[in-house]
Order: sequence, then C-alpha cells, then structure tokens
Amino acid sequence: MKKRSTRRITVGGIPVGGGAPVTIQSMCNTRTDDVRATVRQIAELTAAGCEIIRVAVPDMAAVQAISEIKKNISIPLVVDIHFDYRLALECVSQGCDAVRINPGNIGSPERVAMVANACKEKSLPIRIGVNGGSLEKSLLEKYGGVTPEALVESAFGHIKLLEDCGFTDICVSLKSSSVPVTMEAYRLMSERSDYPLHIGVTETGTPKMGILKSAVGIGGLLALGIGDTIRVSLSADPVEEVYAAKDILKAAGIRRDGPELISCPTCGRTQINLIALANEVEGRLKTVDKPITVAVMGCVVNGPGEARAADVGIAGGIGEGLLFKKGEIVKKVPQERLVDELFGLIEEL
Repeated sequence: MKKRSTRRITVGGIPVGGGAPVTIQSMCNTRTDDVRATVRQIAELTAAGCEIIRVAVPDMAAVQAISEIKKNISIPLVVDIHFDYRLALECVSQGCDAVRINPGNIGSPERVAMVANACKEKSLPIRIGVNGGSLEKSLLEKYGGVTPEALVESAFGHIKLLEDCGFTDICVSLKSSSVPVTMEAYRLMSERSDYPLHIGVTETGTPKMGILKSAVGIGGLLALGIGDTIRVSLSADPVEEVYAAKDILKAAGIRRDGPELISCPTCGRTQINLIALANEVEGRLKTVDKPITVAVMGCVVNGPGEARAADVGIAGGIGEGLLFKKGEIVKKVPQERLVDELFGLIEEL
C-alpha cells in the first residue's frame, strides 16, 4: 500500500502528514470549563493511546480553562470553535496547539485574517472541518444535497480564505454520516490537494454500528493510502473511540503498537469453550503493549498451524490445550490453566 504524499504540519510537536505515522485523535465530552473533569478524561484518553485531543470552546468560560488544561496534560490540545473569531484569538493566546475552525463562518475577511495571523505568529496549524450537517445552503442547492463534490467545494472555499491571508499551515477534514459519501469526498480531495487529511465518519452512532461504519470508512481510505490522522466518532465514552482507532490501524496494517489477537470463528469441531477463552484473552491483552500476535484456536484442523504462525498461541482440545511459542509446541496444559500459562509466555517475549 503506497501512502499518498501530503504536506507536513506540526501539532504541538507531533508531525501530521508528509509521511509521518498516522495519529489517533479524540474529543472530550466534558464541559471544557470543568478543568478537573477535562484533565482527568484527557489522562484516561492518553493512557488508552490518544495522541492529539480536541475540546469544544463554545464560550469565554471555556476559553479561560485552556491554559490550565494545557498545563496538566501531555498531548497536544486542539480547540474546536464555531462562529466567534474572538474565541479563536483568545485560545491562541491561552496556549492551544491548533485551531479547528471553518473560516467561512466566522465573519468578514478581516476577522479571518486576524485568526490566521494569530496562528501564524505562534506557528499553529488550522484544521478546516467540513461537515455534511453544516454545509452552506448555496452548495446544498447547487448539488441537491450533501454530496462528495459539495463537501470538496466547501473545503476549497474555506482553504481559499486562509490562502488569501498567506496562511497554508492547514489540515482538512470532509466528514459525512454516509460512509460512501465520506470516502468519495476524501478520494476527490486527495486528488486535488496535498494538504494533510484528518479522516473519519461523523455521527456514526453507538459502538456497535459506529465502529463498523468507521472501520469501513477509515480503514477503506487508509487502504487507498489516504489519511494522515484519524478520529473514530462514537456515541460512547471517548476511550472507546481510541481503542477502536487503534484496532482499525492494526487491521489496516498501518501500525503495530500492541498485541493482535487472532481466533477462529468456531464450528462443530471445536472442543473447547473458545468464545469465552478468546474474550478472556482479549480482555487481558489490554494491559499488554508488546507488538505481538496471539492466537486462540479451537481445533486440530487450522488451530496448530495458526498458533504456530503467531508469537504465542493456544490450540484447544477436550479439557486441555497446546501452548505454542515462536512456532514451537511448549507443552500440553489443562484447560483451566491455559490463559495463565499463555500470559506467562507473553511475559517472556
């Protein structure tokens, strides 16, 4: 898979685009002016693997919290602003690391220039966030609704406002709740621009369907070499977004930050409670950060072969199972000891 070439920006010291690793983002759902709750949630997200965090800034009370939040976190802080250019200016002075804004909805060209100049002075990038739910009426009328072409035209309209100010430290997102519309919009954008792309599907819903839609949309784009930073949007604890993003990156072969579990789908040959076993192993693997492959297999047909191909693995049988390490059988173990023995092997790697 060849990644499409984009420009590089820097968000609080983390490179985005230009061949840099794809980064994981999320957004707090706490009130930003509740500094304690927001800092606590960012700490949880950071521990889960979030690398860039965004907070909503709807008013001056939120603005006044930015400096204190920034002092107490270890990852870059992006502020999300709509309509009021003064909020953006104050956040820049408070020490944020990037601004997410749509230049077209904050007023006159003079106001856009003020925000662009403030960000340029502090070397802060701006993410233009185009969303199907807030497309300009003129584009909705022109294209007959939310279409990939409408999203792309909106993005270029916002880009022009910044470029007219001499500002090009830009990242772009073009999100819709429709997976096909989102994917086509990003594909078109990647053909017409080399600005780095923040990819995701918006308003995907609760984890069951939301992760599926995000995996198809984000994973499909990554497979095409499109995307420099990602967010999985879920109606759930934001920590779930980060776990899902990590899994998508692993499934797409983009990153190996932690363990990958492979397990068989079970069939009539399965002679062990494989589903419970796989769930137990998956839960315990959340505390493991080694880039390893762990196999949990249920029978003698594919089990030993898959387990041998993994760094460590189990192939189950009636009341017992085989442990594998680096392709070699280690020993036969009673079923009740399988998981503990497996994690003993993992500690040795």
